[in-house]
Order: sequence, then C-alpha cells, then structure tokens
Amino acid sequence: MRTTRTLLCVALAAGFAGAAEPDPDARPDGTRSAANQPLDREITPESARSIDRGLEWLASQQLEDGSFPGGRYGRNVAVVSLASLAFMSEGSMPGRGRYGEHVRRGLEFILEHSADSGLISAEASHGPMYGHGFATLFLGEVYGMTAGGGDTRLAERTHEALVKAVRLIEQTQNEEGGWRYNPVPFDADVSVTICLVMALRSARNAGLEVSSEVIDKAVEYVRRCQNPDGGFRYQAEMGASAWPRSAAGVASLYYAGIYEDDALERGLRYLEATARPGGMPVHRPHYHYGHYYAVQCMFLAGGDRWASWWPAIRDELITNQSGDGSWEDRSVGSAYGTAMSLIILQMPNRYLPIFQK
Repeated sequence: MRTTRTLLCVALAAGFAGAAEPDPDARPDGTRSAANQPLDREITPESARSIDRGLEWLASQQLEDGSFPGGRYGRNVAVVSLASLAFMSEGSMPGRGRYGEHVRRGLEFILEHSADSGLISAEASHGPMYGHGFATLFLGEVYGMTAGGGDTRLAERTHEALVKAVRLIEQTQNEEGGWRYNPVPFDADVSVTICLVMALRSARNAGLEVSSEVIDKAVEYVRRCQNPDGGFRYQAEMGASAWPRSAAGVASLYYAGIYEDDALERGLRYLEATARPGGMPVHRPHYHYGHYYAVQCMFLAGGDRWASWWPAIRDELITNQSGDGSWEDRSVGSAYGTAMSLIILQMPNRYLPIFQK
C-alpha cells in the first residue's frame, strides 16, 4: 500500500508547462518507469542498515548553521542541499520526522544565502551555478512537499527564494540554450545545464510557472552535445564522451519531459556499456556524481534496465561504505559522497517528487 506522502509526490509530479508528455506507464515498447513499478526486495535488511548508519553519520557532521565541515567545500550550498535531500529521502521534512531538525537547519542555511538577485551561493570554489542548481532543486522539493502545512513564515520565505532562483536561471540561459559556472549568459556546458534543468523541473512540480521556451532551448543544447556513440561531450563543440556527463545528459532529457526518443535509447546503451556498477573503481573521478544521475536514468527507464541496474549499484555502495557509516569522495569530501550515496540508496522510498513522473 502506498503511503500518503508517496501519493502526494505522484500528484505533484507534472510535466513542464505546454509539454505534451506520453504516459511512461503506457509506452509502445512495453517498458515502464520504476516510479510505480517497484521490484521485489528493492530495500534489503543490509541496505536498510547501511542507510541508517549513513544518515546517523551525516547528521553527526552537520554544524549548527546547517553547513558541513570539509575544507573548500564545507560551506558549499550544493553539499548542504544534497545532504538535506538525503534526510528528506528518509521521509523527514523541515521540523518534522527523525531528521527534521537537520532539514530545517539546511533550509535556513540556503535561505540565508539567497540574494535579492535570486542567486544562492555561499563559499563556492567551482562557480556558483552548480550550487545554485542543487539549492534550487532542494527548495523545489521542500516547497512541493510542505506547501499548505507547517511553518507558514518558513514556507513564504521558501517560496520567495524559489521564485527568485527560478527567474535567475531563466534569465541567464545563453544563446545556445545552456548554462555554465557563472550567472551570466555567455557560455554553457552539459553538466551545469542538467543541474538547472532538474531544478526547473522540481519548481514546476511544486506549482511554479516555468518557461517552456527555456526548456525547449535547453533540450536542443543537450541534443547537440551527444556524440555518435550515444555518450555526451562536455560542451557543444567537439569532444569525447564520458559516462558521468552522459548520465547527466540522459537525465536532462527525461526531466525535460522526453520519455521516448532515439537520443535516450542511445544514451542508455552507452551507460550500460561504460558505467555499469561493478565494472569501475569506486574512487574513479566523479563516481558519486555519475551514479547519482545514472541511477535516475535507469529508474526512469524502468523495466529490465532498472531491474538489472538497481541491485548492482545498491550492493556496490553497501560494500564500499566506510566503517564509520560514511562514503569517501576524494574530490569533494565525505559529506558529499555520503549524501549522494544515501539519495541513491533511498530511491525505492519514492518520497521526493523529482523522482516521480
């Protein structure tokens, strides 16, 4: 039986304004999104214990202001947002649930770092638009799951920051249709672009008006970044495919409301050939980033792809969890690696609206 929260998530999950989306539960090829088609034993006793240990470690690391220690990325809004989404994936919301206080702290941190321009940024060493995209996604998920309930003033502040954040994204799209590190419409890459497409999808799910023209242009940009092998290059100019950004590219098409397309099929085949769990070192660059998107691709693809991919990434993450409950990420830090791993492992909960159709 579905929980009330799951039904709420399904009800909130709608396509972008003006998009005519086919029902993924009625695809001509018979495949189905995993959103409403759970596998047997998606969550095992082992994965449940792993999740509990990871959540406890992540909660123990959060500082009073909502941020996390971790060198140059400790106060990055992306890390705070992803950690908060990991707590929400367990079922907690601001001020409610086992980790409700941790989500509330994270939300306060994001709101405190939301400028009048709409930009959400704290200490960022790699360009603020990455963090802005993840922070906008977090605000969209919070607002979508709590609008009409809880702290009214907090909901108003969340809505105000979310609206400003979305407008900034719309206003800084470049002529190609993408975005890059800074909130100016000069350059673009597929990695930042998917962060912002996903943020816009979350905001639309939560009831905000999002420009369909912006989404259409973003889709065209992503399409131009796909190589003949099905993978995606970093920018529209010539370049090699790589599996992490290819996962981001496929995910961006799904979140733009595209469910049946040759570009999707070629991208999924590329991921199956190059990124299958168990076939690469876990300390490979962008491991957590890539699998965060790849598992979403397979979840949305559904069918045999989800049935094959999910147990493999679940068991690989369990095996590589550290003794203290964290997951190491040598590039960004353990708070980031742990948050990403927990979001992946808790996808079968189906609590976050963004993972629904």
